Amino acid sequence: MIPKNKELAQNIYLILAGMFIAALVASNLIFQKFFYWNPFGLYRFEISVGILPYPITFLITDIISEIYGRKKANKVVVAGIIASIFSMLIIFVANKVPAIDNSPVNNETFSQVFGLSPIAVLASMLAYLFAQFIDIRIFHFWKAKTLGKHLWLRNNFSTFTSQFIDTFTVLMLLCSFKVLPWSMFSSLLLSGFLFKIIIAALDTPILYALVFAFRKKFGLKINEEINLN
Repeated sequence: MIPKNKELAQNIYLILAGMFIAALVASNLIFQKFFYWNPFGLYRFEISVGILPYPITFLITDIISEIYGRKKANKVVVAGIIASIFSMLIIFVANKVPAIDNSPVNNETFSQVFGLSPIAVLASMLAYLFAQFIDIRIFHFWKAKTLGKHLWLRNNFSTFTSQFIDTFTVLMLLCSFKVLPWSMFSSLLLSGFLFKIIIAALDTPILYALVFAFRKKFGLKINEEINLN
């Protein structure tokens, strides 16, 4: 449907796209730091801080898929990848420029923090691009099957599948190119995937609340999408 307040719908779409791109770029900048999380002493997660923004990106693409449709969600993913590549080029140039003697951050420190391995960044981007397109495809497959009902089903099924593919693919590439040792593969795969599905399950009420708000604001029926064209 074409909403009465098309400008508002367009602005919200741009805000969601901006948040998606910011989270994606940030994840590529911070992924070299690893931490552990041991909730209630049940399991020790050992994961990269780059994983933290990832669930946000999948939540945003699910919102856009539900409200604006598959094409708009795919466009955001492509824009995010282009923005990530562009940000890496900026960092590459900044890393090559020599620091002055009294610079607060010297060459060594800057390179250690931002001198990202090109292979690591490429592996992350390829895996993420693959996973996001699968997420969107599965989401709309279940949306069609359920006639727009059971939002929790398509949200979790699509995210669980795509998050496993993303985690497995990026770790396999990083280990294959010796960015990470194979000894870390199993623990990082288990920790990364479990962490992602826990967060995906926890964000389901947020998705429901936001989708309900969108439908109420723009008068959308079940299985109806906003047309911005």
